[in-house]
Amino acid sequence: MTTESPILEMHDVRYRWPGRTSFGLEIPVFRIAAGETVLLLGESGSGKSTLLSLICGTVTPASGSVSVAGTDIATLSAGQRDSFRAEQIGLIFQQFNLLPYASVLDNILLPLRFAPMRRNRLASPHQAAADLCDDLGLPAHTVRARAGTLSVGQQQRVAAARALIGAPPLIVADEPTSALDAATQTTFLELLFAQARAHNSTLLMVSHDARLADQFDRVAEMSDVVTARRAAA
Repeated sequence: MTTESPILEMHDVRYRWPGRTSFGLEIPVFRIAAGETVLLLGESGSGKSTLLSLICGTVTPASGSVSVAGTDIATLSAGQRDSFRAEQIGLIFQQFNLLPYASVLDNILLPLRFAPMRRNRLASPHQAAADLCDDLGLPAHTVRARAGTLSVGQQQRVAAARALIGAPPLIVADEPTSALDAATQTTFLELLFAQARAHNSTLLMVSHDARLADQFDRVAEMSDVVTARRAAA
């Protein structure tokens, strides 16, 4: 963990779910330092998905600021948020969201089509993708394989490589180990941490599994991050 300026900083954020008259989430302050690995714990219905959507800019707050890498994404237009997210945030989805009929290589390179700064950091995107596969323990022949033919564990590593390529400053992982047994979870997290450090990326992972806590620099409970979750009146 480093002492640099926060890579993520949320202040006085309020989010209102569409069609409701009261605020859904209230987040006074939430920060993540550059280089941290943070586990965000919360049960289903605690607002984890909404919080991630606010951080990634897929939804915007009714008030407050959401700063990622020094930019308040709440002030950006929808198109600007899409471009910013592609450049600054690597996403690992719970269901991986790979293109099953595309090759592993094409899946990993996909974010670079929308993120020229990430692409320009790489002397050879194809070689960078191959190197990530190797570092994450994927056999060399899988690079040309269709993503849908891989095992769940292999698909998970492809999803991690896709998030890491081009070294975005923030990696956001949504329950990426939920389908894995304990031993495979540990192996995957060790690989993910090592690659995040190698690429100078910060990691925020969301889970309901408190058993993972000891592997992270810090644990944040949704009940501490969110001060109110009021339903519609």
